[in-house]
Amino acid sequence: MWEHADAMVTEAGGTAFDDALVRARCGDETGFLVLWEALQPRLLRYLQVIGCDDVDDVAGETWLQVVRDLPKFKKGGADEFRAWLFTIGRHRAVDAARSRTRFRDKVLTAEAMPPAATPAGSVEEEVLHRLSTRQAIALVAGLSKDQAEVVALRVIAGLDTEAVAKLLRKSPGAVRVALHRGLRALSDDPRIHQIERVDQ
Repeated sequence: MWEHADAMVTEAGGTAFDDALVRARCGDETGFLVLWEALQPRLLRYLQVIGCDDVDDVAGETWLQVVRDLPKFKKGGADEFRAWLFTIGRHRAVDAARSRTRFRDKVLTAEAMPPAATPAGSVEEEVLHRLSTRQAIALVAGLSKDQAEVVALRVIAGLDTEAVAKLLRKSPGAVRVALHRGLRALSDDPRIHQIERVDQ
C-alpha cells in the first residue's frame, strides 16, 4: 500500500538528497527540484490527511517559504529538512484554516491526487495501486485528528518520533501512544482488509 512512500524514503535519506540540499541552499534549481520531487507527494498527502481544504495552495505557500528561508536553513541533513518542511506545511495549513474560520475534514479528490509512480505491470495494476492508496489515505483521515496527524507524519512523511513530538508539541510517549492507537484502529477496521485483498 505504501510502496511509493517507501521509495521516497530511500530517495530522501541518502547522500544524493543531502547533496541536493547543499546545492539548493546555494540557489541551484536542480538541487531544489530534487528536494521538491522527493517530498512534494508526501507533503500533499499529509495536508490531505490533516483536513486541509486547499492542499495545492497550502503546499505552494509551504514551498515558497522554503525557497525564501532555505539559505538560512543550517540545521542538518535530510531528516532535519523533512521535519522543517512539514512544520512549515502544518503552520501554513493552520493559517489557511484560520482564514476560513473553521477547519473541515475533507479527503483530497482523485483529480487532485499527486501523480503516483507507475507500478511495473498492466494498466489494471496501476488502477488498483491508485485506488488502494486513495482508500488508505481516506481511512487514515477517518481517524481522530490527533491519531491521523501522527500516523500521517510517521508513515507518510517518514518523520521519526522525536521530530513528530517536536512538531506537534507533544511528548514522544504521547506520539507513540497516538501512533499505536491509530494503527490499531486501522488494523481493526474491516475496510482495511478489502484494500489488502485489492493489492494482492
